[in-house]
Amino acid sequence: MEYKIVGDNLPAVVISLQPGETIQCESGSMSWMDNCIKMETKTGGIGKMFGRMISGESLALNHYTAQGAGEIAFASSFPGSIIAIQLNGNSIMCQKGSFLAMFGDVEMSIGFQKKLGGGFFGGEGFIMQKFTGNGTVFLEVDGSAVEYDLAPGETKIVDTGYVVMMDSTVTMDVQMVKGVANVLLGGEGLFNTTLTGPGHITIQTMPISKTAMVLYSAMPHKN
Repeated sequence: MEYKIVGDNLPAVVISLQPGETIQCESGSMSWMDNCIKMETKTGGIGKMFGRMISGESLALNHYTAQGAGEIAFASSFPGSIIAIQLNGNSIMCQKGSFLAMFGDVEMSIGFQKKLGGGFFGGEGFIMQKFTGNGTVFLEVDGSAVEYDLAPGETKIVDTGYVVMMDSTVTMDVQMVKGVANVLLGGEGLFNTTLTGPGHITIQTMPISKTAMVLYSAMPHKN
């Protein structure tokens, strides 16, 4: 498998498959492909279907297998970027909606944050997607991707919606904004998400939720 990411801020990942190679994606994610690539939809059983359902993803995965050498492409659903994460027996946790496709011996399951507060108040969602194994996971990012490697005990404070991916070794929690004036006038809400290392994290610069709020505020409203 080889891939290239094209399209600047309206990106797609174009993947070259050799005969017998298979790539997996969510239902409806494929953008274009050569006619030598055949699709098969698989659920993986009731347990995996349920896990995908509660993590906000489609109930089945499409498996695209090359009968001969050919290309298949997956485009981002929102202006931004696409990143490729290489797994070497490790695990990553991703926000629902960021998954685009995966190649290799990779298992997708639901992942729970280590601390309940991160789910109920942080705005990032208690249930995330977990990817484990050996292979490549392609994720779509709203805006640009900014990456950090956190040392043990090192913490980044992140506003709601900006977290894309983190190593499973990273702990997500929440931190209440201090000060009445900060809460009432700061415009940042009551809580921020905290990410504490060790591990790698990826942050996006333009969450779709923030973009929607900006567009809504600019629209004319009837009295």
